[in-house]
Amino acid sequence: MTASETTGKGPFWLSMEEQILDLGSQDLSGEKLEASIHRIAGELDKAGYNVSRHGGNLMQLRWAVDKMRQAGRPLMKDLNAAITAFKLEDLVDPYLAANKLLDDIGKTWPELRSPERRPDVIEMVEKAKLNLLVAKAKALPGDKGIRLLLAENVTSKVITDKLEITDQTLAQVKAEIKKELAERDRVATLLEKLADKSSEEKVRHLFDNNVSEALIIEMAKVDQSVIDAVKMAMEEELKQKQRLAEEEAAQKKAEAEGPALEDIPPDKMLEYIESIREIMEFSDVEKEIRTMCEQSSIPKSLVDVAVSEPDRLDELEKKAEG
Repeated sequence: MTASETTGKGPFWLSMEEQILDLGSQDLSGEKLEASIHRIAGELDKAGYNVSRHGGNLMQLRWAVDKMRQAGRPLMKDLNAAITAFKLEDLVDPYLAANKLLDDIGKTWPELRSPERRPDVIEMVEKAKLNLLVAKAKALPGDKGIRLLLAENVTSKVITDKLEITDQTLAQVKAEIKKELAERDRVATLLEKLADKSSEEKVRHLFDNNVSEALIIEMAKVDQSVIDAVKMAMEEELKQKQRLAEEEAAQKKAEAEGPALEDIPPDKMLEYIESIREIMEFSDVEKEIRTMCEQSSIPKSLVDVAVSEPDRLDELEKKAEG
């Protein structure tokens, strides 16, 4: 833990260089130079650093001002410019990025490579990466920004603060990610059992197990053309099954309705007509007549005649008697 972490102040060298950054060329000429040094020392004293009455700290300040005059510009100007120039892709590894930065500007400012300052430079690079990540996250739609920061191992507190979301929202996204990871594990297990199968067989099996198309493409590593071919084949099979089901339903319906009038044998015709007359003596309500006729397995064709043209029963009866 650094002194700045225990005191709550930033590193002395960094606060000192930030004060020097505000100096203009007019502040470094003639008698103004000494006044500028004492003014900065006073500002640092107010910030909690003992500079005016600490020989070592005051000497560091004088050296830093002299170095600025030699270089012709403040250290922080080069350091800020280098950090601002970073793009997110440059900061995949902040330590490597910090090393490159120090190699570049360390030629002019070798003191940045010191054990005292190097960790602070790395921290500045890490902060720059976080700022770029947050900016990218805010530009993403839906919960993609939250997912981005979680994938980068940004702490929950930083995510809720930077994206201005509630703990509940963050918890919901984490739960969804956990569910998605579980689904990926399930699909991976399914694929292990299909290692020796063709791409088409894998896709069909995954579809049968309710795996999403996007996840199939990703995890089974198949092209969209394979997906489309399997879906087309499955659609044809589904249509065939539907046709067979419709034919079976029609057959069952026909069997339930019984034969057409002309296909009823004379002896059965007489038997059915007698049953219908008994039912019609019991009720004259069509729905009840049909229900009781169905229960007695009387052909629907004959029941239709009974309820719509009851007089035809006599005609059919005579014809059946010969």
